[in-house]
Amino acid sequence: MKKIFITGTAGFIGFHLANLLLKEGFTVHGYDGLTSYYDVNLKKVRQDILLKNSSFSTTIGLLEDFEKLHTAIKSFKPDILIHLAAQAGVRYSLENPRAYIDSNIIGTFNILEVTKSEKIKHLLMASTSSVYGSNEKMPFVEIEKADTQLTLYAATKKANENMAHSYSHLWKIPITMFRFFTVYGPWGRPDMALFKFVSAILKDQPIDIYNNGEMFRDFTYVDDLVQSIRLLINKIPKAPLNEVLFKKDSISNTAPFRIVNIGNSNKVNLMDFIKIIEDILDKKAIYNYMPMQKGDVKATWADTSLLKELTNYKPKVNVKTGIKKFVEWYIEYNKVSI
Repeated sequence: MKKIFITGTAGFIGFHLANLLLKEGFTVHGYDGLTSYYDVNLKKVRQDILLKNSSFSTTIGLLEDFEKLHTAIKSFKPDILIHLAAQAGVRYSLENPRAYIDSNIIGTFNILEVTKSEKIKHLLMASTSSVYGSNEKMPFVEIEKADTQLTLYAATKKANENMAHSYSHLWKIPITMFRFFTVYGPWGRPDMALFKFVSAILKDQPIDIYNNGEMFRDFTYVDDLVQSIRLLINKIPKAPLNEVLFKKDSISNTAPFRIVNIGNSNKVNLMDFIKIIEDILDKKAIYNYMPMQKGDVKATWADTSLLKELTNYKPKVNVKTGIKKFVEWYIEYNKVSI
């Protein structure tokens, strides 16, 4: 299975995944809307890097454009479809909720319809740790209930999981859903904490620290994330199964459908995270303490034992190494002198 269609290849994770697969000899077609949610130039630079590889081709289009999406997939004839494109951002969903319905609900419905008609061998789709919502038992395990989402973004991602399960059941489509935990690294999104913190500290601007710093995140380095996806490509769910393969297996008993956490299995305190950035930059941040933001959760923490059982891989890049790599990229990309 050498031909892979990826949505969101001008995005942070899609770019890194496409890069990895191209290096391994796959032929990749990317589909991206190049929307203006954040700096389009950053997206274009990522895409231009991928286009230097003759095994990469791309279509510019929105997920909501069913005809364009269908034509692109039908023409490429992929074995595997990896759906990463989405309207991202927990906080932005408070400002522009309709963008999440258009992209995440209608767009994902279009992906499922095309997958059904083109008989894709394995559909892999991005979800998020945000679907765990107000769950307090940690680390989060895929087989636990996740019914209390706190933002529309999280709700659309949980809806995607439910939609995908129904298509998997009805049409016997093998589907693997990933729940990502706070991904960071070079070429990251400007709306994410690490990018904003580094940028503000270098410019002597204050950084907003929510819930007075009493927050924890399971920070996942992007190389670990895309390697996990790569290894899951060939782990095609099979069903119906009357028994699980592993104790914590999330395989459905009515569909070839599975949910897999991809995280670092290590929760990091926000203030410790900031201290690492300060040490690497050799510069103190100006703290602006803020109350908890609407829709935020105090902590995320992944149980990744299912990922390990399926792939024999465990994300391993520690947060100090990952932040250092991001800072090196940020300084080079932005031509910053420190």
